Amino acid sequence: MSRRLVPDELWALAEPLIPEHGVRPQGGGPVRVDDRAVFTAIVFVLTSGCAWRYLPPSFGITVPTAHRRFTEWTKAGLWPRLHRAVLDELGGQGMIDWSRAVCDGASVRAKKGGPMTGPNPVDRGKSGSKIHVLSDCAGLPLSVAVSAANTNDSYALKPLLMAIPAIKSRRGPRRRKPGKLHADKAYDQADLRKWVRDRGIEVRIARKGIESSKKLGKHRWVIERSIAWLFDYHRLTTRYDRHANHFCAFLTLTATLTCYKKLTY
Repeated sequence: MSRRLVPDELWALAEPLIPEHGVRPQGGGPVRVDDRAVFTAIVFVLTSGCAWRYLPPSFGITVPTAHRRFTEWTKAGLWPRLHRAVLDELGGQGMIDWSRAVCDGASVRAKKGGPMTGPNPVDRGKSGSKIHVLSDCAGLPLSVAVSAANTNDSYALKPLLMAIPAIKSRRGPRRRKPGKLHADKAYDQADLRKWVRDRGIEVRIARKGIESSKKLGKHRWVIERSIAWLFDYHRLTTRYDRHANHFCAFLTLTATLTCYKKLTY
């Protein structure tokens, strides 16, 4: 199961990015648990949605070790760097479609509250968070973010576009700007339209009271599929993490694994 969760090719991308661990000045101490085993355990928690305390002993890792290493790697910024590494592999093979980008958000319930949670307007005001996703034309997540559930989708547009890393191209310089941006009426604001156009990106946002959302559906359906792909990883369907950076870490790792699958087709 370990090789299925973390194939050799994925580990080859992740291993060079793993932060180096410090050496105890006094020497001695227990032998450090293998990084790949910990990485695999983290992917299992993400995929299965199980609580840390239910991590199977078959991984050969104690729960405190797995959670501590996850926290350390999150603080070190491992997950965004791994996401970029996978995107570079895709870009270098010409597998990213820059003709248009699509963005949208989806709410999840937050069982334990914490930062970046708020009353969910589509869940009877219960505490929740919202995930925001921006994908390429084929639905590959290029950037992701987390906010409180009562945050309007439009507030996430600028951070999502600015968070697209400079990705390798098959030919020419790195690229981080799509040709067009598609979004629904939640993003229909004059200042946003101007901001996007000023960056040389054509705007295709449904206009309130003028255009039907169905007209853009032939392009925006890909983001609905992308969000469905993300929710296949059960740790995201309900937020159990009190720390917002931990939930965002799981979201970023999910985007990474979703992009990696494209490399294996």
